[in-house]
Amino acid sequence: MGSWEGYDPATYGDQVADVYDRMYGPDDEAVACLTDLAGAGPVLELGIGTGRLALPLADEGLEVHGIDASQDMVDQLRSKPGGDRIPVAIGDFADVEIDGRFSLVFVAFNAFFVLLDVETQQRCFANVAAHLAPGGRFVVRTFVPDTSRFERDQHLEVQAVAVDGARLSASRHDPENQRVDSLIMWVSNAGVLTWPARLRYSYPDELDEMAAAAGLRLEHRWSGWAREPFEDDSAHQVSVYGRA
Repeated sequence: MGSWEGYDPATYGDQVADVYDRMYGPDDEAVACLTDLAGAGPVLELGIGTGRLALPLADEGLEVHGIDASQDMVDQLRSKPGGDRIPVAIGDFADVEIDGRFSLVFVAFNAFFVLLDVETQQRCFANVAAHLAPGGRFVVRTFVPDTSRFERDQHLEVQAVAVDGARLSASRHDPENQRVDSLIMWVSNAGVLTWPARLRYSYPDELDEMAAAAGLRLEHRWSGWAREPFEDDSAHQVSVYGRA
């Protein structure tokens, strides 16, 4: 799979922070769904990044907290209006080293898969469960793994095309460990930017097993933030877990 010496939980965010908001726009459907699930709050986002969801949630009147490994991503959050009012802990979000209990803890945009082994993913579930208030929920949004897209365990994809550039991905697949190593490329008139990304994917039933081991149960599973029904061919999933 090549050398990834020096790659750590902060690497992706540190390298993509300056262009992240140019490539990924707002997500009103996610904000609406999470606002409804949060009730009165407070809310904790794992992998808060530049505040793409956290700031709109705060604008809805919710008390929002966050955890992120990348100081550079959090600096982008801090530079935005209202970004200074959201408490953020810098660290590995699997450890959930933050005080308090929350009506909603969530991890979006496939960020759960940056936890690179099943033990770390399981630890995240357990630590989230310990921070849920009575009636609280844990929401995990990820892609649904589709290994058929890999040919000879590799894949090249055009992820997005816009007026100011295109986003591409070159990936290698390690099926035994359910790992994908990618180089993401942003191509524009200004040149080519690249940054590495590593994921350990889990299937929906594996997420459910981790939840059960942490004392949580599946309440809902949708194929998107608009609560579309989850089907066998759904490309994404939004899972909502509560206490068993």
